[in-house]
Amino acid sequence: MERVKQVLDASALWRALMALCTWVGVQWDRSGIIQWFLHPRGWSPRASENSIFFKIWSVIRGGLCRLYELLHLDVLFKGSVFTRTWVWCALPVVLAPAMAVSSPSMAVLFLCAIGYASLLLNLVRDRRRKLAWSPINRYIILYAAVYMAGTLFSVNLQGSLKPGLLSVAFILFAVVLYNGVESRRQLDVLIAFMVLAGAAVSFYGILQYIFRWGYQSAAWVDSDMFSSIEFRVPSTLENPNMLGQYLILAIPLGGAKLLSARDWLSRVFYFGCCGVMCVCMILTFSRGAWLGLLFAGMIFVLMLNPRLILLAPVALVALYFVLPDTVIDRFASIGNLSDNSTSYRVYIWIGVLAMLKDYWMCGIGPGDAAFNMVYPAYSYNQIVAPHSHNLFLQIVCDAGIVALVVFIILLFVYFRMMCCAIGKEKNWQSRMLQIAFLSGICGFMVQAMTDYSFYNYRVMFLFWAYLALGALSARRNKLPERRALT
Repeated sequence: MERVKQVLDASALWRALMALCTWVGVQWDRSGIIQWFLHPRGWSPRASENSIFFKIWSVIRGGLCRLYELLHLDVLFKGSVFTRTWVWCALPVVLAPAMAVSSPSMAVLFLCAIGYASLLLNLVRDRRRKLAWSPINRYIILYAAVYMAGTLFSVNLQGSLKPGLLSVAFILFAVVLYNGVESRRQLDVLIAFMVLAGAAVSFYGILQYIFRWGYQSAAWVDSDMFSSIEFRVPSTLENPNMLGQYLILAIPLGGAKLLSARDWLSRVFYFGCCGVMCVCMILTFSRGAWLGLLFAGMIFVLMLNPRLILLAPVALVALYFVLPDTVIDRFASIGNLSDNSTSYRVYIWIGVLAMLKDYWMCGIGPGDAAFNMVYPAYSYNQIVAPHSHNLFLQIVCDAGIVALVVFIILLFVYFRMMCCAIGKEKNWQSRMLQIAFLSGICGFMVQAMTDYSFYNYRVMFLFWAYLALGALSARRNKLPERRALT
C-alpha cells in the first residue's frame, strides 16, 4: 500500500485530481445552502411537544396510567419478560426477512403487536419515562395518518381495509422501535443480528440457485432476450426483485460492520456475510436492485472518503472482466424497450398516470382490489398489473398527492438528519453505521423507481424499521452504554 501511495503521489495527473478535490471540498464547505442543510434550527423535543399528536397522546397516557394504578397491576408485571421492550422489538426486525411460513406478514404483525404492548406497558408503568424524540417521528405519524385516511376513503373499502391497516401498523412500528432500543449495546447487537439474518437469507437463496428450489414465474425474465437465465433467486421473500430490494438495505450494514470490526475474527465473519449477500444479489438478476446497490455503494464511498470516487472507473472496468457475460448482458439491457419487462413497466406507468389525472387528490385506496377496480379502465395497450411498479406513483394511488408530499418531506428530513450526524461524528463505528443507513435508503429509493417496493409487506416493514435504526445511529454516542438485556 505504501508503494502504491508513492506511485500515485509521483503522478502529475493524480496530484491535479487531488488539488481539484480539495478545491471542491473548500467550496462545498463555504456554500450557504450546504451550511443551512447541515445546521438545521428548531429541531428539539420542545417543538414536538407542541404538536396535536403529542397532546392527544398525553391525554390517553394519563388515563391509562391512572387505570394501571387503580388495578394495582404493578405487582403482576414486576420483573415480567413483557417489560423487555427491546427483545420484542428486535424479534420482528431480525426474523421478518427469514420467515417462510404460510402467512409471514401476519406473523410479523403478531410480533409487532407484542412490541407495541410492551412499550405501552413500560410507558404506563413509569410516568417519568418519555417518548424518545427524533426529527422524523412526526412525519412518520403524519404519513400513517394520511395513509389511514386514504384507506378509509378507498373506492373499495372492504378490499383496502386489511392492507391499509397492516401498512399503518408497520409504519408506526418505526416509532416503537426507536423507543424500544435504549442503549448502544442493544443497537449494536440488533444490527449484528440483522446482518446475520441477511446472510442466512442469502445463503438459502444460493442453495435455491444450485438445487433449483422454489417457484419460478415466466414473467420474471424475457426468455427470448435472456435465454441463458434459467433461474432467478427469490429466497424467502417470494420474488427476486423484493429480495434484491431487501439486500440493498442489508449489504451496506454488513459493510459498515466489516469496516468497524475490531478483531480479525469479526472481520472474517462480516466479510463472509457481505460476500454471501453480494453473490445472492447477483443471482436475483434484478437490474433495478443492481442499479440501486451500485448507487448505494457510490454514496457509501462518497461519505466515507470523497476522493475514493476517483477509483470508480477502475472498479467498473474490473467488474467487466470479473462478472460473467450473463450478468453484463442483463445489466446492459437497462432501458432497452425491446425487453418485455421494461416495456411492460413503461406501459403500466402510462396507464397509471392517465388514472391519476382523475384520482390524484385522494387516490383510490391501498391494495390490489382497489387498484384492479379502477386501473383496467385506464390501462395502456391492455396491460394487466396488480400495482404501478413504481413506489412514488403507488403512494399517490393509495392515498393521494398529500401522502407523496409527506413521504418526500420525511425522506428529506431523514437525509438531512443523517448528513448532520455524519458531519459531526467523531466515533468511527457510529460514523460507519450512519453512512450505511444513509446509503441503504438512497439505493432503496433508486430501486423504488422501477418497482413497487412495498408490495411485499415484510420489505415495507424493514424499510420503516431501517429508518428508525438510522435515526438511532444518528445519536448512538448519546445512548447509555449497558448490557443488551438490562
